[in-house]
Amino acid sequence: MKLATIAFAVTALGAQAAPVNNPLLQKGLPIPFDLIRAEHVEPAITRLLEEARQRRDAFVTSPGPRTYENTMAAFEKIVEDLQRGMTIVRHLEGVASTPALRAAVNAVLPKYTEFVSGLPLDRGVYAKIKEYSQTEEAKALTGPRKRFLEVTLDEFRRAGAELTDKEQARLREINVEMSRLRKQFADHVLDATNEFELVITDERKLAGLPESAKAAARESARQKGVEGWRFTLQQPSYTAVMTYLDDPAIRERMFRAYNTRAAASNLPVMKRILELRRERARILGFKNYADLVTADRMAKNGERVREFLRMLEDRTREFYERENAELLEFRRSLEGPNAPPPAMWDLAYYAEKLRKARYDFDDEVLRPYFPIQAVYQGMFELASRLYGIRIQKVVGVPAWDPAVEYYEVRDEDGTLLGGFYTDFYPRENKRAGAWSSGLITGGPVDGRFEPHLGGIHGNMTPPVDGKPALLTKREVETVFHEFGHQLHHILGRSPVKGLTGVAWDFVELPSQIMENWTWERESLDLLARHYQTGERIPEELFQKMLRARNFRAANAQMRQLALGVVDIALHVDYDEARDGDLYTYARKIFQRFTPAPVPDDYAMIASFSHIFSGGYACGYYSYKWAEVLDADAFTRFQKEGIFNRATGVAFRREILEKGNTEDANVLFRNFMGRDPDPEALFRRSGLIKR
Repeated sequence: MKLATIAFAVTALGAQAAPVNNPLLQKGLPIPFDLIRAEHVEPAITRLLEEARQRRDAFVTSPGPRTYENTMAAFEKIVEDLQRGMTIVRHLEGVASTPALRAAVNAVLPKYTEFVSGLPLDRGVYAKIKEYSQTEEAKALTGPRKRFLEVTLDEFRRAGAELTDKEQARLREINVEMSRLRKQFADHVLDATNEFELVITDERKLAGLPESAKAAARESARQKGVEGWRFTLQQPSYTAVMTYLDDPAIRERMFRAYNTRAAASNLPVMKRILELRRERARILGFKNYADLVTADRMAKNGERVREFLRMLEDRTREFYERENAELLEFRRSLEGPNAPPPAMWDLAYYAEKLRKARYDFDDEVLRPYFPIQAVYQGMFELASRLYGIRIQKVVGVPAWDPAVEYYEVRDEDGTLLGGFYTDFYPRENKRAGAWSSGLITGGPVDGRFEPHLGGIHGNMTPPVDGKPALLTKREVETVFHEFGHQLHHILGRSPVKGLTGVAWDFVELPSQIMENWTWERESLDLLARHYQTGERIPEELFQKMLRARNFRAANAQMRQLALGVVDIALHVDYDEARDGDLYTYARKIFQRFTPAPVPDDYAMIASFSHIFSGGYACGYYSYKWAEVLDADAFTRFQKEGIFNRATGVAFRREILEKGNTEDANVLFRNFMGRDPDPEALFRRSGLIKR
């Protein structure tokens, strides 16, 4: 049965090549994740690199008149196989890391980076594309092909195609060193996260913890062969302690451990990354790194980002100060008039107590209604109603861990659109956080559209004590968020692969808008069913949840603003000679957005993977930018019906399918009929004066 299922999956996804000795070189689907080993990495990437070099050389020396096919289409294919192989390798290193795999990736990463980042600096490649741009055929291009040519030329220029040989040589060095440093940063964070554990043997010290958290800690200890309850810096464990545990000393210990992860090892790495980014911007003729990376985004420049963040801060601060005064007053109502203001490790704890007192609401009461499989099925049904797609689990597809599942996505007429893996439980060999991956980007080939392949990943509450994985409401929102990214990937229908990505400050719109449905009664009824009784969330509990929705919304917004502001400040303003220690500089910024004294050892930026090892450098603002877009766009669904098929199809056609075939501002206007209205975000968050 298992072999038959795998054969079906291969056929369904359109396998093109028989397996070869090195599974990384197998082009067909499914990807043989169960066969790929560290020893396959270097020989496979070396071969793919050589093939890419041959295609590049053939591109540069190709004779004859320039056409779209022998120029733009051929340019796309130069690194297609190489990027596929490296994407798979990097993915595995993020979800199933081993010392051997890490070493293998570190060995090939410089060579890969040197080649791929060097393409826009290749004068021969650039000359062919420029030559084509001057032809009558190029001047007559319309639609996506015209945009692809324009975007490609712009990317070449911003990457340094027109610089001197000396400047280009330095950029090549920067690109290679940067790839090594970003990987090093991520490795340090993973190692530091795994190095910490807190084992408690006295159950009295667990006072306040929900039974679900205690059960998970007991299971973690059992797996490690120790007595008692084991707590880690993985998100479910850490969040439970900070939110519920009565013992302030233990909360403080966990807080300091979490916010000093990799502080020593990553300090020189961060300083060097910032130096190199400043140098890169200067070489390319930009005032600062923010201007460089936002030039092709909706924001257009760093100053507009700062204006946006200042606007949000100004509109939020009054509500923020009121919330903090209320929290201090609440603590003193419990502990007497001399109780001190909460420390940073007290904030979530007292906030949760205040929320329960004010709204008689506790997230843990919702957990039994969110077994993960029911959440999946309800989410898939919602997508089906909106977008006319069918999502079905396929068993037997090779994966990197037994907990991983695979789903295929088909259109109403049965056409296979793509597939995705789900991997939502924490492991020590897996990086922290939640993310969506685009493993393979499909596209038009020989008159048909090859399917996409991706994955959604997280570190959610795992199953324990024979119960299914029971999620918190926030974890449900995270699942919906990452599924939104995956829908954007799998429903993409750009006729040009090079236009599948979108402006970075637009990329969170398809993900964040999905979170809105987790607050609607009709959609919750699809996914929230008690794991024992099957009953829906009682109306009284649902109303409590709604009333508590915007509890401390200003503090949540200020937290995001702090991260956005520190991101820009580090890349634009920070000067070690003038500003001194990097951590001290960042702490001063965080203090502006934090209602408690920031400890002297606070070094959260040492694990700020978004900006130092991910793609969010000078781009963390995009979460709030896209939140303005999603809050506004969802108003159309609220007006026309949250399951309105016509509205869903419009969102699919105008947003999800388009990729970068048009400017992001145009895409939004096509869906909403106007520019974004920031007031929608303030209304949804309750941050409006009454």
